[in-house]
Amino acid sequence: MVDRLANSEANSKRIAVVEGCFGAAGQPLVIPGRVLIGEGVLTKLCRKKPKARQFFLFNDILVYGNIVIQKKKYNKQHIIPLESVTIATVPDEGDLHNGWLIKTPTKSFAVYAATATEKSEWMNHIGKCVEDLLQKSGKAPTGEHAAVWVPDSEATVCMRCQKVKFTPVSRRHHCRKCGFVVCGPCSEKKHLLPSQSSKPVRVCEFCFLQLTSGGLAPHSDSFSRLGSKFNNLSDDDDEDDSSD
Repeated sequence: MVDRLANSEANSKRIAVVEGCFGAAGQPLVIPGRVLIGEGVLTKLCRKKPKARQFFLFNDILVYGNIVIQKKKYNKQHIIPLESVTIATVPDEGDLHNGWLIKTPTKSFAVYAATATEKSEWMNHIGKCVEDLLQKSGKAPTGEHAAVWVPDSEATVCMRCQKVKFTPVSRRHHCRKCGFVVCGPCSEKKHLLPSQSSKPVRVCEFCFLQLTSGGLAPHSDSFSRLGSKFNNLSDDDDEDDSSD
């Protein structure tokens, strides 16, 4: 079906409409062979609180943006190549249900659908697109992904030293390697993580030692281990994307 739609006029028009919704600030989306598979609103876990984001699934990329005018205008366009995507389900907990992780070498985050059926459809379609891309390219699935950040609300004290309590003065920071919530003294070091940034980024003392000694700093599985209490998440000024 995707092959039949690839060069159809109807598909090109649909993609052109999506491209137009992002305005001049968005990147061009109409290219030969690209097919718009589906679209919808998902709840994305951002730094301060869960927020509605408009997502568009193509056969080769996943695009999302902030909703400015419902169904008409979006901004802050993000484009994720599907070849680098790994997905994993998130157990229901608290007020958030029907979620899954979207993991890439550059950035990883959780999204939630309105219903279990919608979640299943999104995950199935994303998984099929990734599978088809890898099969055509002959590449292996991505083995490395950026850590999913532990929500600020899950940590009242530094997750490394277990001593420093977080206050308006003693702020929370995130290690870019493991995703833990850490204090300033435990995250003074920076290290180059090429998949995430061209400049050195903040890492905790533990990960810095692992990285500089040639060991492998582990990714954080704390997202599922600590649960999903995502209210009143505080800001982290080190995050480049001020909206998320």
